[in-house]
Amino acid sequence: MSTPQPARDLVRVLVADDQALIRTGFATILDAQEGLEVVGEAGDGGAAIDLARRLRPDVVVMDIRMPVLDGIEATRVLAGPYVLDPVKVLVVTTFNLDVYVYDALRAGASGFLLKDARPAELIAAVRTVAAGDALLAPAVTRALIGRHATRLRTPVPEGSPGTGSLTPREVEVLRLVAVGRSNAEIASDLFLSYETVKTHVSRILTKLGLRDRVQAVVHAYRTGLISTDT
Repeated sequence: MSTPQPARDLVRVLVADDQALIRTGFATILDAQEGLEVVGEAGDGGAAIDLARRLRPDVVVMDIRMPVLDGIEATRVLAGPYVLDPVKVLVVTTFNLDVYVYDALRAGASGFLLKDARPAELIAAVRTVAAGDALLAPAVTRALIGRHATRLRTPVPEGSPGTGSLTPREVEVLRLVAVGRSNAEIASDLFLSYETVKTHVSRILTKLGLRDRVQAVVHAYRTGLISTDT
């Protein structure tokens, strides 16, 4: 007898947090939503890696400060730049730990959310990341990048793609992505259709060898296309 496969539109979620109350709360909120299923819970980074590899969830909701292995290292193992089959990771944290969020994004996370976010925001964040879009709250992202601009502007390795391969329009779109504008907002700003903007973003990521919008933001700052005064 063949093993039943989950419905294609079902988003399978793993929740990793060392605080049982928060972990259970997130799991309860997400599992109650149509189209979302919490397939596992982990109380430390090591367990998160083991469960993610075994269960292959669509999204891991990952805390940062956890025992055994913290969320940053767990994210790097599951979604780092050299992982062949990365898992989408949504990092949850508190605002005063933004330095760790920066490290988590560099480690391969697809986005981040504050722990005091409303349930609806958590649900929307999981759906966004599962759909393949990076979650970047503009205000928090700009504050985060502003605090770590020096680290972002470290020299780009020789041979790494800059922006020379992009068309002027794609450079314009990348600038707006880097300051946290959504596809809908970019479409409005540039008087383009939403689908056209999606195509531009996809081409930008392909040309620059980037995985998602998070990496595009970091790339824009590292190459000097955007400054914190923009």
